[in-house]
Amino acid sequence: MRVGLDGSPLSDLLTGIGHYTFELGRALAVNYPSDQFELISPKPFSPQIVEQSQRDRLPNLEFINPKSSSVRGRWWSFDLPRYLKRAGLDLFHGTNYELPLWRRRHTVVTVHDLSSLLYPKLHRKPLARRMRLRLPLSVKMAKAVITPTEAVRSELCSQLNVKPNRVTAIHEAPRQSFRPMSPDESLGTRTRLGVENDFLLFVGTLEPRKNLLTLLKAFSEVLRDTHFRPQLIVAGGEGWLMEETFAFIRAAGIADRVKLIGYVNDDELRALYSSCRAFIYPSLYEGFGLPPLEAMACGAPVIASRIAALAETIADAAMLVDPLDVQSLGAAITDVCENEKQRKKMIAAGPTHAAKFSWEKAARLTYEIYRGVVG
Repeated sequence: MRVGLDGSPLSDLLTGIGHYTFELGRALAVNYPSDQFELISPKPFSPQIVEQSQRDRLPNLEFINPKSSSVRGRWWSFDLPRYLKRAGLDLFHGTNYELPLWRRRHTVVTVHDLSSLLYPKLHRKPLARRMRLRLPLSVKMAKAVITPTEAVRSELCSQLNVKPNRVTAIHEAPRQSFRPMSPDESLGTRTRLGVENDFLLFVGTLEPRKNLLTLLKAFSEVLRDTHFRPQLIVAGGEGWLMEETFAFIRAAGIADRVKLIGYVNDDELRALYSSCRAFIYPSLYEGFGLPPLEAMACGAPVIASRIAALAETIADAAMLVDPLDVQSLGAAITDVCENEKQRKKMIAAGPTHAAKFSWEKAARLTYEIYRGVVG
């Protein structure tokens, strides 16, 4: 079987969907060496992807940049369909919500979440508008649909009136590089990034959905009402609509305890996960939420939102709180800081829980869908 996957999420710095696309492609190639897989993108692949592919040297995983115009709409309506026809692929997997506008192909699409439909005000208007128009069309065109959780599967069937037998939930997984690192190993990274010994960690694109503002308010209360003075490290690229959040940091007088370090690579992230007092993920909505599992794999105690997707994936090993309740989040942070017995219990449980998820399993379940579609 010859399978093409949408490689466009691999052209920039990798975030959640980029990691999903790359890890799935690699796992498929490793598990099914007699099949051929292509990651197809109209833009050049990022140096990070090029370097990793050169290290992997998987003969049945190709990275393809077909000739394409600079017009985004033309890629999906003309350039990609033309390439798929010429390449003679058996199936195309849209790993990032979208499919080529050409029905004469076996297609599968992954819908990571319905955030842009359910919470459009938390997104840039052009993206929300595009998703409102294109997502229903992609789901209708696809022979099968994949979601990362049962939570998103239920939302999709309800919101877009999709028959449940067309949708399969397949859990994602933390990357194998995420495993505990000793304090001595992490010291160099922390020193270079200006991270103190005692710190809390937040990881995610700086956008309203990640709910950093609520965390900052809770953190401010912890500094005000307790004797704890940890540093709050915020790791992630700057997104949009964050003016109120940055204004709060200045107004609350906590700028000296909050450090924004921007996008970090996997080695740096592993060092931070492994050495933080707690990892905090107060997101308002997630389709899966990889960072909490990555943190657990490295032995970090995790405090996260009590929302459907996270309750499904990490409830057994994390402390879950109402993402809009500043006091509850502050109390959870204080508890992790004060209760060393509880913290050690969470540290021990994390890697065991994270190990339940694997890209090998995700690839196997995805391949079964491919086989069912191709026949």
